[in-house]
Amino acid sequence: ASIASMDMGLLLRDDVFVDFFNTFLNLPVFGQTPIYISDMGRWYLWPELPSHLDPSPAALLAWLEKHRLPYFCKSSLCLHLVLCQKLLGFIRSGEAAELLNWQSADQWLLERCISGSHGMRHFRAFVQGTAGEELIDFWLITERLLGLDESDGSQRDLFLSLVHRLRATHLREGSSIITLCTTIAGSLPKAKHIQSISTRREILSKMQEQALFMIQSYWLPKFFMHCKMGMEEEESCQPLLKEYQERLSQASWQEHPGLSEPFPTMHIERSRGVSGPYCSPKAKAEIWALVQEGRDTQKLKMATFQVKPERQPGPAGSTGELCLDKDALGSIPQHPANIAFGGKQGVTFPGRPQSSADQDLENLCKEKIFSDLLPSASLSQLPSLKKPVKILDFLPWALSAEACAGQPFRDFLQCQNRSMETHVLDLWHDLEEFLPMVLDSSRENSFFLRHLVGEKICKTYLEEDSIEKLPLETRTLVSLWNHLICGEFSPWIFRAQKEICKLLCCLYEEFLADDDRTFLQFMAPGSDVPVPKVPGRAAGRREHFHLSQRMNQSLKLSQDLHGTRSLEGISSKHWQLLAARDLQKGGSIQAE
Repeated sequence: ASIASMDMGLLLRDDVFVDFFNTFLNLPVFGQTPIYISDMGRWYLWPELPSHLDPSPAALLAWLEKHRLPYFCKSSLCLHLVLCQKLLGFIRSGEAAELLNWQSADQWLLERCISGSHGMRHFRAFVQGTAGEELIDFWLITERLLGLDESDGSQRDLFLSLVHRLRATHLREGSSIITLCTTIAGSLPKAKHIQSISTRREILSKMQEQALFMIQSYWLPKFFMHCKMGMEEEESCQPLLKEYQERLSQASWQEHPGLSEPFPTMHIERSRGVSGPYCSPKAKAEIWALVQEGRDTQKLKMATFQVKPERQPGPAGSTGELCLDKDALGSIPQHPANIAFGGKQGVTFPGRPQSSADQDLENLCKEKIFSDLLPSASLSQLPSLKKPVKILDFLPWALSAEACAGQPFRDFLQCQNRSMETHVLDLWHDLEEFLPMVLDSSRENSFFLRHLVGEKICKTYLEEDSIEKLPLETRTLVSLWNHLICGEFSPWIFRAQKEICKLLCCLYEEFLADDDRTFLQFMAPGSDVPVPKVPGRAAGRREHFHLSQRMNQSLKLSQDLHGTRSLEGISSKHWQLLAARDLQKGGSIQAE
């Protein structure tokens, strides 16, 4: 709420906010996906506006404040920004210096390691499989829950859903949260006692405070030691360590020398002569055509792909991960389970006969996995753009991004009074949420969550009084019920999602057109006619490639923090990205 009420110009003076906001702005659900480079005060728009327009930074900020910031405040990225700010506040405090014997140089280095969306992903990867993971998860859910008004009918379902999730996971006997907060948790009212609002909120707030203090006082110091050890082994981090040693040797080193420097005047990078009218669907199609052609060129260089149905939780930093290419596209998360394939042989479900329906599902699973791969080819190997790409081809990425972006497409459907389409979109998102729970058994509370979410999907969408309202194939819906009611994986999830994409495709195109119109109303006021064509430069392959990588990185980071993608184990790439990351030069999504 405090972020939503602030002036956009003031928010953009905080480099940590800018990093999270840039990650959000580049999610591929949106039409316009700008990026802000704070050290130059420069905005880069994409798609670019035609060169005859002279866009105003004030108009851009007004558009962002009205049409992007409210969705950012509903996203998981915003929750992680709030947590990151609280961790940074602790790191910079005298309390931390006294409690942990940190010097200013230690504080400086830890800030570098944990700031921004990539820093928070690194921290979450470090605590994965430990009690720290549960503490962070509890803090985030509680932060979202306490920000809701349960007396508001539009928020009540989400509020109760979060309460039930807490009871099934973090508030069950034996959890790290209950162990930490036994006295407080014992007086927590039952979820059905809605009248005990203030008591329940007070108790949850106190438990959240205790969880945060444990994260700050125990897990942050462990993360700091982990970072110093990891950086010592990475050559690209040596300049950072050298500066750290210099700061250690100078006790009077100024804490934040950059704060006294004047902020650069904000401006928008002028278009270099874009040909044709402003149209984000066409621009997106060009990006995804490159990605699709790159996949066709690359094929699959992996010899095998194996997903193990069960594995024991390992220590933070372990790499028991699905064996996808490191450049795998921010997902419709890596799946499916119990599937192996090699080369071009396709997907096989071992241990059962192959009917024609099974074969269709195998092909769909194969398509799903292949569609998650981005080309790892160099720019010189990138193909020319040949095949036309339709919106349906990239809609799964857009819907995956929508879940991380505060659900702007869902709001559009509601404004259009499309209740049935809103309902099937909710089903798409719930299936997306269910997949990582059932596919990664090492996740904290995965057993409880997959049964909780599986039953929720069945009761909300698949019972007799609901199933008739869904315009999906009956066979698909019945097959979903048979598996999800038991908390089991089913390849019919992919079939259902594909059918939903076909239903929503035209409406998503309308959503992008509406986003374009709104953007032009702010940036080119009074222009009621289509933007005229002007001669100029068309974006080349190199620019398309970098744009696709930027959106890909945004989607991967957002999914990692949202929980719809399994976190990768910590590798040398984390340290290389840390060394390359500069929050004032594009931050997390530009580091790679």
